Amino acid sequence: MANKIDVKELLEAGVHFGHMTRKWDPNMAPYIYMERNGIHIINLYKTAAKIEEANEAMKKIAASGRKILFVATKKQAKDIVSEKALACNMPYITERWPGGMLTNFVTIRKAVKKMASIDRMKKDGTFMTLSKKERLQVDRLRAKLEKNLGSIADMSRLPAALFVVDIKAEHIAIKEAQKLNIPVFAMVDTNSDPREVDYVIPANDDASKSIDKILTLVTDAVKDGLANRTSDKEVDETTEVEAVAKVAAPVAEVAAPVAEAPAIETTETSTEE
Repeated sequence: MANKIDVKELLEAGVHFGHMTRKWDPNMAPYIYMERNGIHIINLYKTAAKIEEANEAMKKIAASGRKILFVATKKQAKDIVSEKALACNMPYITERWPGGMLTNFVTIRKAVKKMASIDRMKKDGTFMTLSKKERLQVDRLRAKLEKNLGSIADMSRLPAALFVVDIKAEHIAIKEAQKLNIPVFAMVDTNSDPREVDYVIPANDDASKSIDKILTLVTDAVKDGLANRTSDKEVDETTEVEAVAKVAAPVAEVAAPVAEAPAIETTETSTEE
């Protein structure tokens, strides 16, 4: 089960700290509680409500078997996002956003397949037939592809949604998602425009503790969705087996008396004259 959202825990994680008041975006006004020492304080009750809303939507996406792509290239978020996304078996981008990642997905898939072809070369021995210089070049290419695209190797089609940590830092990813009508979930700080995303989670997107807390809550919801999908599959399989058994039962009942019936003996009678 996903963790229950506790406002006190959000407070302890520093989720409420926004940016300096002079850097704010007026569109974030509905989510700001007050100003203290020149810093905007986020209303955590609204944050909790928005997390619940986002979690419900993400849970449904995960239960449908589709992927959510997690995006965070800023230093303090990289390790957290990769760890949390891996834990719920979702793709993620924590290095530089590859231009055309979504809008030119076919080309990105070709680069991913290139990694697989290099791996095959190493397995079947073709790699060792190359010169030392060529092997070095191939190894460098493989390492570069792994660094930038290794985390999306299993993403065979466009994601159903994006989860972004900092919408200012990941504005290119958001623009691509908007072009393709892919919904965007995001942690939005007081210096950003919440109208850029579909599911706003007003939160401090700079502190690692805040990022960790929000990511824990949303990935727990994704795990719940995946668990529901597994349960539904098991129920469907059980129902199918029971249906087959019901169809087979009358056939067995009819067949049983026939199998148990005594054999009819046929005797020849001779007529004596």
